[in-house]
Amino acid sequence: MQMLFRQRIFSWFDSYDIYAEDGSVLYTVKGQLSWGHCLKIFDADGCEVGTVKERVFTFLPKFELFLGEDYIGCISKEFTLFRPVFTVDCNGWQVQGDFWEWDYQILTAQGLVAATVSKELLQWSDTYCIDVTDPCDALPALMVVLAIDAEKCSRNN
Repeated sequence: MQMLFRQRIFSWFDSYDIYAEDGSVLYTVKGQLSWGHCLKIFDADGCEVGTVKERVFTFLPKFELFLGEDYIGCISKEFTLFRPVFTVDCNGWQVQGDFWEWDYQILTAQGLVAATVSKELLQWSDTYCIDVTDPCDALPALMVVLAIDAEKCSRNN
């Protein structure tokens, strides 16, 4: 399953549309006014299905992931000197790849690819292609990508 993740250009808060391969909207992500990033994820019918929330007052960025109201894990940035490294505590996943080039993979505990993420260059807004192996992992994979993008946006500001 392939998803196209596109940031809306003109919005006050972080706002994204997630499209299916056929161009239909799968999810809409809306940023909320809060301390740190708080991203609410809505399905095509407008029902809230998930949240990515930055935990504030931590030494390094940490994001909690919720499916509905249920906590499913977190992603946190590790202290490194040369390249960003993230620890994922969700589904036994790990993130591996080239964060400077915005291309990475989400791997299962068995080392299999759960999702491949690549940034499309020369776009007006942040645009990613997320290729998910199992459609059941689409929403959790999207949440991991949102957390990494939010951390990068904070670092660049």
